[in-house]
Amino acid sequence: MKRIIKVLTLLLLGISITIFIFMQQATFGKNPSGSRLVLVKQSANYKEGKFQNLSFTPDLAEGVSYWAVLKEFLFTKHPRLSPTLPLPSVKTDLKNLPTDENLLIWFGHSSYFMQIDGKRILVDPVFSGNASPLSFTTKSFAGTDNYKPDDFPPIDYLFISHDHYDHLDYATIVALQPKVKQVITGIGTGEHLAHWGYTPQQIIEKDWNEKVELTEGFEVHIVPARHFSGRGIIRNQTLWVSFVLKTPTKKIFIGGDSGYDTHFAAIGKQFAPFDLAILECGQYDKSWKYIHLMPEEVVKAAQELGAKQLLPVHWGKFVLGNHPWDEPIKRVTAAAQTAQLPICTPKIGEKMPLTDSLPAFGKWWEGIK
Repeated sequence: MKRIIKVLTLLLLGISITIFIFMQQATFGKNPSGSRLVLVKQSANYKEGKFQNLSFTPDLAEGVSYWAVLKEFLFTKHPRLSPTLPLPSVKTDLKNLPTDENLLIWFGHSSYFMQIDGKRILVDPVFSGNASPLSFTTKSFAGTDNYKPDDFPPIDYLFISHDHYDHLDYATIVALQPKVKQVITGIGTGEHLAHWGYTPQQIIEKDWNEKVELTEGFEVHIVPARHFSGRGIIRNQTLWVSFVLKTPTKKIFIGGDSGYDTHFAAIGKQFAPFDLAILECGQYDKSWKYIHLMPEEVVKAAQELGAKQLLPVHWGKFVLGNHPWDEPIKRVTAAAQTAQLPICTPKIGEKMPLTDSLPAFGKWWEGIK
């Protein structure tokens, strides 16, 4: 018996050491330390050793266990999680766009590029082909990886909503560093960026309800979301955020991952109307309904924000939920039509003009099983 205990102890020790060594890889980033940790602990949203949502937010819905979620994902996967054909996409020459052209280009999931009033903005870029610390897992759909960091011009403002792998991609962020003038993100997230070679002058970290004056009529308000953060075992050491971007001619809501809550109406009350609301509409599940929007809630949130137009993102690239790959866009499009809310549905890489009138994008996902 003593020998068995000794063998098991050594085995557990070996596993622990292996995990510890594995998690020292740069892709995991770093939790806040030093002066940044002091800043984190001073936040009114940091309590009991971690950041908290405005409302009580359980990881899973009532009556749902982690085992039930795991069992469903392992044994009752939906047969249409991924498209059977490469998704159609457009390759736009980003480096030679006319500087006076206001536009947005979506790259699938939550990555998109905006050119507004002469400034170039990039949001949550993931161009490594996967959304995981393990390169062979959470692979992107065929046809969705036509853009790489080398394709981008200099970036004035890089927005990072939170530090999950499908929003903060180590390989992409490192490759973009020489091109980025400033990163705007929630407090704590800058520790990852500093660990990956970004300078203090490049990083702007703010708490909910703080404002950053940028330049030439540009300002950004960091506003709440209902989600969580973390790249390793310890969660919620960095803040998850959304953004209100004001430019000389536009006002845009840049939504990070979020479940539905009262913050959408509160943001709308303070900042409405928005020319465009960009909101996540995929990778949802009834089991984690508090941390991701269901498609119909996307439209409700857009209405509460006072949005003139809606761009649904967080779909069309990765499998992170147990639903058909095209279900999010079908449901949100139907809900938007019922609500008579103009909805933007560009192909990956297609230029979307930031104007009051929408072009006819069409339902390009139809016919792809």
